[in-house]
Amino acid sequence: MERQHGEEGPGRPALGQDPAGRPQDPAGHGIGLLTLIERTLGTGTAAYLPGDGWIRLTLPLDDAGPAPVTVDVVADTRRAPRGIAYLLPGGGLNFCADFFTPDDRNLAHRLRREGLLVVGVTPREDAAAAADIGADRGLAAHRRDLAGVVAALDGALGLPYQYAGHSAGAALALDAAAHDRSPRLDRVVVLDTTGPYEGDLAVRAAGTRDAYEAQLARGAYAADPGLASLIARAVTEPEAPSPVPWPPDPALRFTNAGLAHFALVRTSALPGPANWIYTQGHSAGSYTFGATPAEDRFSLTHTSLATWHAATSALGSGLVPTALMRDLAAIWAGDEKTYAIHWERIDAEVVWINTELGRGDHSRGARLILAGGNERVGFTVVPGYGHGDAVWSATAAADVWSLL
Repeated sequence: MERQHGEEGPGRPALGQDPAGRPQDPAGHGIGLLTLIERTLGTGTAAYLPGDGWIRLTLPLDDAGPAPVTVDVVADTRRAPRGIAYLLPGGGLNFCADFFTPDDRNLAHRLRREGLLVVGVTPREDAAAAADIGADRGLAAHRRDLAGVVAALDGALGLPYQYAGHSAGAALALDAAAHDRSPRLDRVVVLDTTGPYEGDLAVRAAGTRDAYEAQLARGAYAADPGLASLIARAVTEPEAPSPVPWPPDPALRFTNAGLAHFALVRTSALPGPANWIYTQGHSAGSYTFGATPAEDRFSLTHTSLATWHAATSALGSGLVPTALMRDLAAIWAGDEKTYAIHWERIDAEVVWINTELGRGDHSRGARLILAGGNERVGFTVVPGYGHGDAVWSATAAADVWSLL
């Protein structure tokens, strides 16, 4: 288990501090590298977190914008990195929630142990108020913010690198790879996202695109999906009635715990423009209605409610830009006039892993990359997993990350 907050392992010297108050590791691999990165990226206020064999830098980038892009870097203190993994979180999430949860078992530490410098790039909306988000916060704006970080670190470090994203972050990884001509980009890791649909689903996606266009026209530039508060109530007041009608008898109400589990397991049954894109839900599990809401029976198969709570508690604003959702829906619809990923330009190796109960077996995006001449493309569907299970499941290391 990874120790937090500078705990010492057997026979391992504690981290000290340099004259500026930064943690300092005896081998010098971690702090020296992170100090270089801090100086390279700019003038934000840096925070350092030392652990057992690793050190983490969190740096909100001060570029005079209404809210910063936040960069988290996790470095190994035992050895120099052989490459960089840029981790790109899903919509409404940040690096800590998506890739640094749980504390002792997360994808960031898995990649660090494999010899990679982990660089999480959290989009501006995580640190923003709703008033700070405009109609320009689509996928292209996210790609430009990411490109600025990558260009700066590539100039300073010159290491091979990969993009690895989850959900909306995976779409960003693909879009970034299509625009990135660096010979040092060698891989794109895609965790549970969707390229263009076919047939009736593409038509449905066009309707979703139109719904987001209508929201933008009304000046609704961002929304909070509300999952964090829903899960918080399920943890603090599980048996209390929620405000949501109970399907067997709409005069009654779900309990808070029941509603959270229903939303996680049966996401596709919820109202909203984009919930239909999930085959079943955010989390694998079961839900059976009882004679009353208090007698409902439910469970989560792979990711515990405690882990969901830890992840959502790490969120900033939780806001998702409407323009981002509009662009994603355009991609699902194959509407290249509104937004297009240039699949034929993706030359790096692509490892695309979807979940059976999340985004499902929709491989057209991967096939478009293959059709463009890139033969290094793999597409896999993990059975029995929901959308969030790909990063938070207790068995994700064996069932999902081993496929990387």
